[in-house]
Amino acid sequence: MYNLLDGLKIIEASSFVASPTAGLYCAQFGAEVIRVDQIGGGPDYHRWPVTEADDSLYWENLNRAKKSVALDLSSPQGRELLQELVRATGQFITNFPAEGFLSHAKLAEGRADLVTVRVMGWADGAPALDYTVNNAVGYPMMTGAGPEPVNHVLPAWDVISGAYAAFAMLAAIRRREQTGEGSEVRIPLSDVAIGTVANLGSLAEVLHNNANRPRLGNAVYGLFGRDFVTKDNVRTMVVVVTHRQWANLIGALGLKAQVEAIEAERGVSFANDDGLRFQHRDALYPLFERAIGSLDHAVMAATLDEAGIVHSAYRTMLDAAHDPRLVGNNPMFSDFDANPSGFNYPAAGAFATIPQLPRGDSKAAPRNGAHSEEILSASLGLSSGEIAHLIDSGIVGIAK
Repeated sequence: MYNLLDGLKIIEASSFVASPTAGLYCAQFGAEVIRVDQIGGGPDYHRWPVTEADDSLYWENLNRAKKSVALDLSSPQGRELLQELVRATGQFITNFPAEGFLSHAKLAEGRADLVTVRVMGWADGAPALDYTVNNAVGYPMMTGAGPEPVNHVLPAWDVISGAYAAFAMLAAIRRREQTGEGSEVRIPLSDVAIGTVANLGSLAEVLHNNANRPRLGNAVYGLFGRDFVTKDNVRTMVVVVTHRQWANLIGALGLKAQVEAIEAERGVSFANDDGLRFQHRDALYPLFERAIGSLDHAVMAATLDEAGIVHSAYRTMLDAAHDPRLVGNNPMFSDFDANPSGFNYPAAGAFATIPQLPRGDSKAAPRNGAHSEEILSASLGLSSGEIAHLIDSGIVGIAK
């Protein structure tokens, strides 16, 4: 946790991954992010993975360092309270529909300089999820050996959209500081996905070739990179990204003469051309399969480390969770027992490291409604009696 955004207050009304991720990133840099949900929790409040008590570990980690206000959003009074909180605060993150009671135009009627960041499915307002957008842009047809499409389990477009939304919030605030004007920034998952495809050159590639890229399994497109199996049956990814690494790799594995023979036979030189190494992988891969397959993983790892080659064995996420370098000794993580689930485990803070600033510990997620009374009093100036009446009438919820 850092305090770079100390003093910035944001209302968040959202669910699932992308929109809560935007709020999380702002909170990890010190913003006061107030998540407003339906009393009892929104549609993602018990989303798997869950504990035996049905506490969502997913929700618990996407909402760390935030505050929680619980309202009956099915009632006119509850919706009006949320609108008032947004107007009083001036910054709003949501994935609610662009039209309706949380439309930017309606909210801005009482706060002209309001900044709204809205995560959407499609730009035209149609619903979409990470998994359907991913299919739409073609990645599952490039993943695996085929011919069937392969869905990956990482919700990439959700987390990228969340990061882009947090960036958009700060960009819109900066514009407001310069002009005094508010704005709504819409972040459609579909545009994030196809825009990323375009930024990586893949859209131009398929149009230039008038064909889809062939499926490569675990090979890296355009580079020398693939998975290999060691003598003791450890599957390892090896990737070469510089010409020096290529020279070091063939030297470390004793393949220089054999590689030169292939170069002479095919009239090419691999020394300074990533593309040629990729194009002639049919001849190169068998050499490396045999060389790496003759070594135990520990020997291979030491050899490649000494040569400055990037490699990593495949392992499970449980293995990663017990890795001191990734988790146990990583200052990004804090270990504490303040989680609403009651389960004590490492919790991630800000991904960035700022050497000039102390890194604060990660913070717990709130219980639904844990800060309802505090926020309604501080932000809207409601008295204790008014808040008590709202609680008794079922408009406002508090943590139990």
